[in-house]
Amino acid sequence: MASTLAAPVASELVIKKSRFIGCVEPMRDRAGALQRVAALRAEHPGAAHLCWALLAGGDSAANDDGEPGGTAGRPMLEVLRHQALEGVLATVVRYFGGVKLGAGGLVRAYTDAVAQALLQAERVTLERLATLQCTVPYAMEGALRRELEAARATLGDVQHGMEVTLDFTVPEPAAPALRLRIEDLTQGRVRWAQPDPGGTAHNR
Repeated sequence: MASTLAAPVASELVIKKSRFIGCVEPMRDRAGALQRVAALRAEHPGAAHLCWALLAGGDSAANDDGEPGGTAGRPMLEVLRHQALEGVLATVVRYFGGVKLGAGGLVRAYTDAVAQALLQAERVTLERLATLQCTVPYAMEGALRRELEAARATLGDVQHGMEVTLDFTVPEPAAPALRLRIEDLTQGRVRWAQPDPGGTAHNR
């Protein structure tokens, strides 16, 4: 099961006089990652490179920031993938020490900076949640709410029209049994919207 990180963690390596300051942190999307990278640039105006990798589903990205292609961002992203992480940003700030490391040396330096930070990081398991929507008569709203609370489902939007429509999320493995209990509770008078395919990953 995939995991993310509880909090940012930093590490520092010095290789042939170059400083590599690595950081790994939880990050949901590319917009947040770009803001974080911009903040780091402001903190390290004298750095030669600020390479980064984001592993966050369709927002995943990698950037070599002027290092030879494929020697920084992509290897950093692979470290995150091999650790079964999701929703994580890795950044490495490099202060050039005057000695070139070569392509292989750069790959090792950037991956080691990320790997060292990850060694100290606390992980949080990501549990997939199913998003469900159902509609019931008004008379059954109270009983349905109690059933959702007992199942530790998270109630979202509630719409009151001719009947009551409730959106809620529940851990994916528990969703089929909860649906059956709601069917029994309402004596089959519940109407279900189409389920969200694949669910959503959330910290638990």
